[in-house]
Amino acid sequence: MSASASDYDHVAPYYDDLTSALPDTAQAVDFLAEHAGAGRILELGVGTGRIACPLSLRGFDVTGLDNSPGMLTRLRSRSDGAKVNVVLGSFTEMPVEGQFDLMYAVFNSLFCVVTQDEQLRAVQLAAQHLAEDGTLVIETDLPDLARSDSAGRTLNTGGVERNRVFIEAAMHDASTQRIRTQTIIVSEQGIQMFPVMLRYFWPSELDLMAKLAGLRLVRRYSGWDKTPFTRDSSRQISVFQREVQRS
Repeated sequence: MSASASDYDHVAPYYDDLTSALPDTAQAVDFLAEHAGAGRILELGVGTGRIACPLSLRGFDVTGLDNSPGMLTRLRSRSDGAKVNVVLGSFTEMPVEGQFDLMYAVFNSLFCVVTQDEQLRAVQLAAQHLAEDGTLVIETDLPDLARSDSAGRTLNTGGVERNRVFIEAAMHDASTQRIRTQTIIVSEQGIQMFPVMLRYFWPSELDLMAKLAGLRLVRRYSGWDKTPFTRDSSRQISVFQREVQRS
C-alpha cells in the first residue's frame, strides 16, 4: 500500500514551490552522477523531476517512476523535462523493463510505501532490476520522535512569509511506525491542506531489507557532501550493491 496518488496529484501544482528551498539539490545530483556507471538510471518516486531532470541534462538515460499522474504532468511541462522517460506506476509493482546502472529513492520516497512487507517488496524489485555492477541509493530522514508529545502529536511552524504561513501537523503511531502529516498553508488566498501518510524505518531495518533482497551496504553518509554517518545524524544516504557471491 503506497501513499495515495490523489494526495500527490493535489500537491503537484505547488510541489516545486514547496521544495525549491532544499539546499543540497546540486550536491545530490553530483553524488548520484558519480554512481551512475554506464548511465541507465531509474528514480523511484520521481515527482516533478527535481533530481531526474538535471541528471538527464548531463547525458544520462533517466527513467522516472511515480504513481501520481499529476506529478508526472508537471515533470513533462518543465523546460528541462523532455529527456526524462516517465512511467506511471508503483514501487511495489515496478512496471519497468531491463536493468539499471543506478536506481535511487530520495527525499523519503520509500517512506511513501506504508507497510513493512511492501517496503521489502519494493527493495526486492529494485534489486531485480539492478545491473550486475549497479548501485541503489536510498535517502531518508531519521525521525526525531522527541518532537512528538506523549500522544504522538506534533505541531510545527514552517516558513513564515509576508503573505503566507506554513504549518505542519502530524500524528505518530509507534506501533506501525507511521506518521500522518498535514501541511497547511495559510495565505491571503485562503487555506490549503496537503495530507500524506509515511512509514519510516531505521537504518538497521533498511539493511535487513537490502540483505533479504541480495544487496549489501557499501557506504552510509549523513549528507550528499559525504559527511560521515554518526549516532548524531538526522538523515541517512545509504549506498547498496549486489551481494558478492562466493564460490
